[in-house]
Amino acid sequence: MRTRPAGDFDYEAGGQHYATVRRADPRIAAAIRRAIGGASSLVNVGAGAGSYEPADLEVTPVEPSGMMRSQRPAHLAPAVDAVAGDLPFADDSFDAGLASFTVHQWPDLAAGLHELRRVTRGPVVVLTAAPEPLAEFWLTEYAPELMVAESGRMPPIDVIGGLLGGRVEVEPVPVPSDCTDGFVEAFFGRPEALLDERVRRSQSAWGFIGPEAEAASVATLRAVLDDGSWDRRHGHLRTVAAYAGSLRLITATPD
Repeated sequence: MRTRPAGDFDYEAGGQHYATVRRADPRIAAAIRRAIGGASSLVNVGAGAGSYEPADLEVTPVEPSGMMRSQRPAHLAPAVDAVAGDLPFADDSFDAGLASFTVHQWPDLAAGLHELRRVTRGPVVVLTAAPEPLAEFWLTEYAPELMVAESGRMPPIDVIGGLLGGRVEVEPVPVPSDCTDGFVEAFFGRPEALLDERVRRSQSAWGFIGPEAEAASVATLRAVLDDGSWDRRHGHLRTVAAYAGSLRLITATPD
């Protein structure tokens, strides 16, 4: 049994609500499925509670957190208890590999991506956030410590692509206005949701600032919503169909 978290966030202590708040968005899931292509078998590293695992593939999930494994629905394959940097599979075991919303948490990005490439004979698909546009998200105005911490965790897109090698394609993924996956930018036009502690507990970023900073950020956001200044600055986002933010889909295919 691990005596400390496998990644940079302690999901044993803070991951209780992930399965209810962090539900796969079907439009993001469709983009991932297109990138995976004609594979039959898939290894999903950092699988969490099972979001974005294609139902039509033979999926082998890998998830080091017992809390997250316990939230996986019964119809999904049980997750292997292992870490990205030490995958217990032979070379070229899978047609495709997936890592969604996870690479920023790996303590050794290079080792994790090397392992994912080693066990995958076809495309490796990574869903992540580009740090620069994430740092420009409107929440930076009201929760600067949070967004500095969150954008600082995100590996540069070109670094991920370089470590994976092969033919690398990067696709911006629009965030739908009614996105069902509760990451921070999912609420670009629904700011009130970030006042909900259950939502914040399902966003690991909040675990990297202290309770005083979180309370101050929430109070500031509540105030600008109450006095209407958020809507005067950003209210147009309430009516757009999708947000062109930081979400990126990286597909690396061997030469």
